[in-house]
Amino acid sequence: MLNLGIIDYGAGNLSSVCNSFRAIGVEGRLVRTADDLQEITHLVLPGVGAFGDCSRALREQELVAPIREWIEKDKPFLGICIGYQILFDSSDETPGAEGLGIFRGHVQRFPDSELKIPHMGWNTVHPLSSDDPAWRGMGAAPHFYYVHSYFPVPKDNSLVAATSTYGVTYAAAIRKGRLLATQFHPEKSQVLGLRLLQNFLTL
Repeated sequence: MLNLGIIDYGAGNLSSVCNSFRAIGVEGRLVRTADDLQEITHLVLPGVGAFGDCSRALREQELVAPIREWIEKDKPFLGICIGYQILFDSSDETPGAEGLGIFRGHVQRFPDSELKIPHMGWNTVHPLSSDDPAWRGMGAAPHFYYVHSYFPVPKDNSLVAATSTYGVTYAAAIRKGRLLATQFHPEKSQVLGLRLLQNFLTL
């Protein structure tokens, strides 16, 4: 039995994420405390807002340890935007704020250039492995929707599952076991976004 949990820390893009899963026939339930994780099989940490706000809210709700334990046990986990960034140690966005530290690395701001920041709109994603089931049915260069000024730089390059380029090339997604985390927003990415959510559920 598939039981989807979507973490509600007060700032996530909950309605869009819930509606997207509903569009593929899956009804999610909101997770606000560790007790809410009972019977959950697939966990999503969506992201809208700031790194520091997300970190503070997850700690206030005493969800940091349960999320770490979930990922350590290799249970299906999807992180989106801030829900991807918060998996790392720290961020330029909120100096001094601690991430979950599940993966070593720092979240950097796009360097100053002629390009507008935040990076907002559609961009090409380049999966690094055509055999990765996360990208099944999408082709070699799918397009997804972004809204961000920062991106993680993992210390372990083997985590990187896909890249995008916006002035610089960066890790658009990471994969480890049954964990998938993306800087882009699948819930805003129409048909391919729904396909990615379907693929996540079968990892």
